[in-house]
Amino acid sequence: MDRGSTSLAGTVVLLIILSLLPAAASSQDGVAFTDFFSGAAGISPDAPGPGGKVGGVRIFPSDHIWNTRADNLPVDPHSDEYVNTIGRNAYLHPDFGSGTWEGHPIGIPFNVVNNGTQKARVKFDYSGESDRVLYPIPARPKIEGGSDRHILILQTDEKKLYELYNARKDASGRWYAGSGAVWNLTKYRLRRAEWTSADAAGLAILPGLVRYSEVASGEIRHAIRFTAGQTRNQYIWPARHQASSLAGYQYPPMGQRFRLKADFDISGYPFEDQVILTALKKYGMILADNGAPWYISGAPDQRWDNDVLHLLQQVHGSDFEAVDSSSLMISPDSGRARTL
Repeated sequence: MDRGSTSLAGTVVLLIILSLLPAAASSQDGVAFTDFFSGAAGISPDAPGPGGKVGGVRIFPSDHIWNTRADNLPVDPHSDEYVNTIGRNAYLHPDFGSGTWEGHPIGIPFNVVNNGTQKARVKFDYSGESDRVLYPIPARPKIEGGSDRHILILQTDEKKLYELYNARKDASGRWYAGSGAVWNLTKYRLRRAEWTSADAAGLAILPGLVRYSEVASGEIRHAIRFTAGQTRNQYIWPARHQASSLAGYQYPPMGQRFRLKADFDISGYPFEDQVILTALKKYGMILADNGAPWYISGAPDQRWDNDVLHLLQQVHGSDFEAVDSSSLMISPDSGRARTL
């Protein structure tokens, strides 16, 4: 059949599938429901590829460090020490899911806006390390629950990512935040050295989130953000900031990359978990903040099956290894990665 045509039977099947989708699927992740159908006939979802797309915008170039594979990198000499410090027997925890926890969606939500969203001035607690520009905050933004209160905003017309930490609005409507950072998603420039972002490591948050749409597509093609309970008072590329007073080399620095060991058997896991575990083998995860051990970050979505995600807790710290990604660095001020 001609690639430009669609059979009547196929159209009928597609319409039946659409009619069975829960209403919540229409706007989860802040992206269109068609993102669920990666590659389905007649559907135009965000195209797969390194980093993926959100709202039609590529999340950094394909050779950005977030989108670079880690499965061929050498093991870091301090790998065993780092794993022991984070917790060899502690389990992997997906810090995202469906439903709510203490009244908030489970995970870090994000907002997708365009030029129609009015920008607001934000007053920062750490103004010396924040991008003091106007932020396109929607009238009712999706905000992470808990104490971090991140607001992540993708501006599709500008192809820019705006991120705020500990964001709050007073009775007069004025916005405040602990810190704020802006990235041009078509470029490689990192934060200034020693500058934080909305994350402790001075990295962007959105590029490291597990998103339901990419799991449904069958492949995650970027590294995943994660946290550890104790970190060193140093950072390594691509991180730009540290958040610790601990000096020992048994503590991993911000920006340290880990991966799931190649021989870890994922065959007994459900499809969604296999997609996530495969990404942890191929792209690994980047230490971005202090927090609970082996917590990987993702966006909330009503389509997540929490029981399936909880099976990832069968993975332990001993199943990971730290890798040395220094060979990928072209410039310490750039996120562009060398192709090995």
